[in-house]
Amino acid sequence: MPAERIAQNLAFINWTVLTSLAVGAYAAVVLARLRTEATRGFLAFTAVCAVGLGLLAFASDTALPATLAGSPVVADPRWDVPRRLALGAFCALAAGGAVALARGHRAAPLGLAGLVAGGAVLVCGALGWGGSMLNAVPLLVQFGVLTAATGGVFAAMILGHWYLVTPRLPERPLILFARSLTVVLAFQVALFAVWAATGAGPAGTAPFAVLVGPWALFVWLRLVVGLIFPLIVSWAAIQTARSRSMESATGLLYINVGSIAAGTILAAGLYFGAGVLV
Repeated sequence: MPAERIAQNLAFINWTVLTSLAVGAYAAVVLARLRTEATRGFLAFTAVCAVGLGLLAFASDTALPATLAGSPVVADPRWDVPRRLALGAFCALAAGGAVALARGHRAAPLGLAGLVAGGAVLVCGALGWGGSMLNAVPLLVQFGVLTAATGGVFAAMILGHWYLVTPRLPERPLILFARSLTVVLAFQVALFAVWAATGAGPAGTAPFAVLVGPWALFVWLRLVVGLIFPLIVSWAAIQTARSRSMESATGLLYINVGSIAAGTILAAGLYFGAGVLV
């Protein structure tokens, strides 16, 4: 039954993954442009990837069902149009930012405007699927950390490849990405404990009830595979980047792309299928 419920609401899970990748990767580009010596090629390429993922997210959004099958989550159609407008604005601004970065411009105003549009997408998603303002706030926090982790690790993995063709690139950009990812994952672990202890989500479960029962397998997989394991790997990536073993660091980030993406899928599936936050 739980697996069937998740499969029935796969469109919403797909939206979450694509949006997290697009907005998170573009946020990483803006961070790298303002705080590091990352190369123009990396910045422009990753921004173009964010645009492509954003367009896929927009296409996914237009195909979302009006209701969620068998789920306690109730969709509010009033936020569909604002969410799609924000997604369209994000794609346009990110595309403009990609062109500016490819030409060597700092592109700070475009970058920040793109982040505002991306944030608006997450806000509209939380309001549309939160069910109430009380539930929309924690859902927005969940969308935010999923975006930072999923898009951040994708951008970090791409950055690792740039060291193979730019051996003189300082290690600072990759260390900053790996450290930021570690902080985000540690925060997600803390949030997992808070969500489980308070029974957060439209389902309104009893404290720690999500750790047992029919959804327990997916909850534990979310914790172990999607949070604890990538947290350890991210710490290892920091150590290898410090020693300039960039091939090893990139390999570790490859592993994290898969584990964090799996964790995002599980988190979205548990929310849209069971109405619980983890």
